[in-house]
Amino acid sequence: MALLDHPALSPSAFGGGSLPARNAPQDGFLALVGGAWAARVLIFTAAASSALTAAHWARSTASAVSAMAVGVANPFVIERLLQGQWSLAVAAWLLPVIAWAGKQRSWVAWLAMWAASLTPTGGLFAVVTAAITCRKRVALGGAILCLPWAIPGIFHPAAPGDTAAAVAAFSPRAEGYVGTGGALLRLGGIWNSEAAIGLAICGVIVAVIALLGAWRVPVRLSVLAAIGLGGAMFFWLVPGALVWSIDHIPGAALLRDSGKLTMLALPLYVASLGALPNLPTALATVAAAVQLIPVPRQLAVLAPRDTGVDKQLVREIDGRVAFFPDRANLVEVPGGVAVDPYSKAVAMVESGELSVDGTVVDQASPQYRAALRAWNAHDMDRLAEIGVGVVVVDGAIAAETGAPRPQVPWALTALWMAGPLLALAAIPRIARRSSPTRS
Repeated sequence: MALLDHPALSPSAFGGGSLPARNAPQDGFLALVGGAWAARVLIFTAAASSALTAAHWARSTASAVSAMAVGVANPFVIERLLQGQWSLAVAAWLLPVIAWAGKQRSWVAWLAMWAASLTPTGGLFAVVTAAITCRKRVALGGAILCLPWAIPGIFHPAAPGDTAAAVAAFSPRAEGYVGTGGALLRLGGIWNSEAAIGLAICGVIVAVIALLGAWRVPVRLSVLAAIGLGGAMFFWLVPGALVWSIDHIPGAALLRDSGKLTMLALPLYVASLGALPNLPTALATVAAAVQLIPVPRQLAVLAPRDTGVDKQLVREIDGRVAFFPDRANLVEVPGGVAVDPYSKAVAMVESGELSVDGTVVDQASPQYRAALRAWNAHDMDRLAEIGVGVVVVDGAIAAETGAPRPQVPWALTALWMAGPLLALAAIPRIARRSSPTRS
């Protein structure tokens, strides 16, 4: 993951720029409030909230330990953190909070939905969870939290690429002794084998025990899990249906990594383990602990390190749109690859090209290709027309144009950031309704 202490207030951070608004409102929020420290606070708070929710749901100390272990350190969360998708991990932690808040604690559900909506997928799944477990107005209100990425998505074309190749590249991966179905059942099976945590059989044991306790918890949690696990299984078995959906339904590209659907089963797993007697929950705790044996070593790659961003170069760019013709969209870091940190540090024309196992699933953005053609033709007027202010080669500014600094579309993210204030403002009204005064 690429987390900077001082990210740029760039158009791409707020849903503009060269690429679809996949990182809104996350990047805009971090740019406004101060960067990496805010992400760390959100990660810690979401994980702690998931643990507290599991404890509230549990019937005994033993079941609380099991539910907390699975709620906080499940394969989905670990794999997404290793993939660099920290805000999706935050959303996964918060889905049980939304489901627990239900119809009685709407302001808690709203706060959890707000934090979950840092990423488009998290926001979408938070709304689905609220629609099934909370009051309908909470779910409708949650849809407003999706505006920072939904509105730019209406006016921004999808990334060009081969849909069928993308679906195949991001399809769930089979794991040892359990296959693809078992991998999805344990909330794993991420397409990137380097982000897998292994010991899948232990995760399946946890999942089976949790499903055995499903009859002890509200049916709505089973409905939510059926949507998640059933959807992931269906798109794995019938990938053509996902290809068709992406080609014909706006926003369906969020599900091309269809394994993400399994996070909808997490509220059921947490609640079910909390409702079971001590013996099965103890077995689930042991299995959950065993599957985490390799995790500390794997998570070591997430330790903070120097991003390699030249602060002097950032100052020289001075808010203008930069074009890096010789810099890849992804860069090598210890333990794998990461998004180019300059895409967070400055406003830049981003390529967005993505290859998985040698197959190009996302082509370079039209703006990037136009800028590359103009640079190769030494057409500075065309670069200025595209909006490029500086061209950076070998870590230094090689050319400048007269293009003005870009306007930053911050309004939707600022509106989104007011979400917690709305939740807190509702507390006194809820308290008055629950404790009426006598006349």
